[in-house]
This record gives sequence, C-alpha cells and structure tokens, in this order.
Amino acid sequence: MDWPHDPDGDEGSEGRRKYGHAVVAKKIDETEDFPLDVPAFVAEYGDDPVRIDSETVVPLREVFEGVDAETVEDFETLHRLLGEAMRENGNWFYEGSEAFVGDA
Repeated sequence: MDWPHDPDGDEGSEGRRKYGHAVVAKKIDETEDFPLDVPAFVAEYGDDPVRIDSETVVPLREVFEGVDAETVEDFETLHRLLGEAMRENGNWFYEGSEAFVGDA
C-alpha cells in the first residue's frame, strides 16, 4: 500500500517503537476528542499506517473493522473495543493476551 506517511516515521510508529493501540492513541486528544465520533475519526485517519507487529502494517481503518460503535465515551472503552476487534480480525499478537479476554 502507498502510505500517506512513513509507518516508522514521527507520524507513524516512531521507528517501530509504537504498535497497535499506541499508534491510534497518539492521534487522539483525551480531553478534547471524547466522545469520539468513530466514523469521522476513521474517515480522517483511515489510510494512516498502524504497525501491528515488527513485520505487519495495516491501515487504521482495518484496526477499526468490527468496532460497531458510532461514538466512544472514553479512552478505556476505545481500547477495549479496539482490542476485541483486533483479536477477532487476527491483528492481536501479544503473548498471553487471551488471559484478558472477558475480564471487565
């Protein structure tokens, strides 16, 4: 895919130091962007690269596939929804992550 910016540059995963949720989270201002309008957010940033692991980069819109909410009230809820969607779509590669499924 032809990315709008380098996935490992300052706008992306910062030289492979940030992955998944961290890349999404830095696009959001916790005090100003909530409740988050999910369709508007995906429309604005959907083509931006998100590094899933050391070898995989996907567009942000793919990370949000399966998030059915139109709005999200806070960061904690956003992270839970993204985690669930990423697991369902095979984009969750954290060792031991299955221990946290269903814990809420």
